[in-house]
Amino acid sequence: MLLTREEMTFDFGGARLDPVRDRQVLGWAVNQFLYGEVTGIQIGHWLYAAPDLEAARFLARQAVEEFQHVGNFLHILQLLGEKPAAAHPAVRFLSTGAMPDTWEEHVALEMAVGEGLVLQCFYALIDTVDHPEIVAILKRGVKQEERHVDFGEQRTMAALAKDPSIRTRLLGQAIVTSLAVARVESYMKKHLPQDHAVLRQLPEFTRHSLRMMELRLMRIGLIEAPLSSLSVVARARLVAGAFAGKAVSGVLKTALGPFGYAKRSRLTESYLSDPGVRDAVFPPSRPGASSDTTANADALS
Repeated sequence: MLLTREEMTFDFGGARLDPVRDRQVLGWAVNQFLYGEVTGIQIGHWLYAAPDLEAARFLARQAVEEFQHVGNFLHILQLLGEKPAAAHPAVRFLSTGAMPDTWEEHVALEMAVGEGLVLQCFYALIDTVDHPEIVAILKRGVKQEERHVDFGEQRTMAALAKDPSIRTRLLGQAIVTSLAVARVESYMKKHLPQDHAVLRQLPEFTRHSLRMMELRLMRIGLIEAPLSSLSVVARARLVAGAFAGKAVSGVLKTALGPFGYAKRSRLTESYLSDPGVRDAVFPPSRPGASSDTTANADALS
């Protein structure tokens, strides 16, 4: 990757998250990841847009890895004794609402930028969660996420070299990503305990993540200076320019669905009621088995 693990890591000063005391907080975080991994179904669409066999082969492998991650996060919920739940609206927007229209947008915004932000959250959980099995699961996933980010970075640089004119569109959409991340930060400050040694550092962790996002964009060659150095007017113009074309595609998506097919319900809309998710954490009780969720949660913790 263009950024090292050391650069991306945020120092929480040794503060820890306890899987029993902080199980609801961890459950909330894991459910955000779970939603993002379910959107791995969208990788199948990009197989049709892949510019070469190497890219298509990578995406086919990534699809398998994304579904492995779904199982991993369901297992973590089971270990915590928490149930699958809906993701925050900003997370849903970043994962599906702002779905790219082109290959260049996909590799830049979903893979390099989006998965880069997710990777930093993986690092943060590995460094703070006091549960060896959960940490081991996350470490396995990190290796795959790093490959995804690296692919996105390399393919974005190749796309910029081929057509520098796409820079403005990608930059405008990256600004919207940063605004959505800031909204998640605001939600956390309002709803998570701020007297907690880890949680009170989340606002600064978010700012660090955004700084690393800007650094990644600079090393890719998308920008020469941090986004924060741009005036409000300049950023507004970039966003307006980037999303002018999306207004048309948005109408088509509303009528036809995101990939130009007849509109139908996506798995991201129904996964919480899917038996593969609903029963994976707390399977239906067998005759004679205890159905006490609290007891199960305590035992798993």
